[in-house]
Amino acid sequence: MTQAEGRILKGIGGFYYVEVAGAVYECKARGIFRKDGLKPLAGDLVRVTLQTQAENTIEAILPRKNVLARPPVANIDRLFIVVSTCEPNPVPLVIDRLTAIAVQKGIAPSIVFTKWDLRPAQALLDCYRQAGFPAFAVSSETGEGVADVQQALQGCISAFCGNSGVGKSTLLNAIDPSLQLKTAAISEKLGRGKHTTRHSELYPVAGGYVADTPGFSSLEQETDEVIRKEELPLCFPEFAPYLGSCKFTTCLHEKEKGCGILAAVEAGEIPRSRHESYRTLMEQAKQIKDWEIKTRRPGAK
Repeated sequence: MTQAEGRILKGIGGFYYVEVAGAVYECKARGIFRKDGLKPLAGDLVRVTLQTQAENTIEAILPRKNVLARPPVANIDRLFIVVSTCEPNPVPLVIDRLTAIAVQKGIAPSIVFTKWDLRPAQALLDCYRQAGFPAFAVSSETGEGVADVQQALQGCISAFCGNSGVGKSTLLNAIDPSLQLKTAAISEKLGRGKHTTRHSELYPVAGGYVADTPGFSSLEQETDEVIRKEELPLCFPEFAPYLGSCKFTTCLHEKEKGCGILAAVEAGEIPRSRHESYRTLMEQAKQIKDWEIKTRRPGAK
């Protein structure tokens, strides 16, 4: 019997696959986690007991620096928000909500625009670069931009997320063909892809780890992550130079007179589409009660 520390790479059917010193062990989680309402996640650092004649067990989950509910992963350094330029079409509000969630959790967001060979979207690329985010134009078919994304993965624990059918698995296969992740065609009727990734799993890629995660089909499904109205302005990094310059200290930067953020939008210093998303998210944040935050926000135990 040996005790060691390792990282969960994936969990399937109640079994967790933990990497310890370069080897992967199948483990079961102790029942106390279920009792405490704490589920081990891909990315978790854990303490395990390794047996030669009995079942390996996860004894403890070490403190997490962050948790994402969807995709369900922990301890992420970078979140790559993968967006197709067509089929399915990009929805800025979805991108902006995900960037805000990442910033709130201390995760560095990047935006990857796929299918660039089918429909370039220079205006969107410029918008997010202006907002201060790393943004990539990629074609997994031609190879354009793939090496840039690969370089950004170096030494990090990253997650890829985005709508089903945007090409997350295809891009990862282009970055590392040995992964051989399953892909599927877009449904002509629904205009979106079938789910080909059924669980969150960390793959060793480019000297780090990448989580290829189940996609989602609409913003309405993303209800587990909560941002308070007081926190929201801080989740838009391009607002930072203008915060504190408003006429009123209670300014929410929506439509108030003397708002420094609005002035920056009018001057073209903040992308207008980003501010429109901010206003939508602010209206949603105003409706959230404190008791809802306690029940909906995942803990970072």
